[in-house]
Amino acid sequence: MPEATTPDDGDDGVRIDLISGGRMEGLTSMEKIRLILDSVRDGDIVVLEAGLSPEEESKLIEVTMTEISPDDFSGIEIETYPSTQQANQGLVGRLLGKEEAANKLTVIGPANQIETLHKDEDLISALVSRK
Repeated sequence: MPEATTPDDGDDGVRIDLISGGRMEGLTSMEKIRLILDSVRDGDIVVLEAGLSPEEESKLIEVTMTEISPDDFSGIEIETYPSTQQANQGLVGRLLGKEEAANKLTVIGPANQIETLHKDEDLISALVSRK
């Protein structure tokens, strides 16, 4: 699938990649992780429409930890909130893994550029700074 391209006009704004569930659907877990980490390492904020599975999210954190270096990459900040179906599911159902629904929205960015200010079931509020 072709990569999205934008002109490099020297603007020092913050780039936000909004990635549809359809784009992520055909990728393997490692392809998703690489797509996300490559964007975040470039200083971009990534917003996933469909989110990642719990296993993919764990693997993303694991891979991120191996790539952190003090002068180059400070890691990621990640916030996800569940779909309404998952939020309304009972505790026993969630513990037993029944009817696991995809996450609704995931925001991922460089740890040194994004700070979560507020999160609840309907809103993620974040402060994003320039590089």
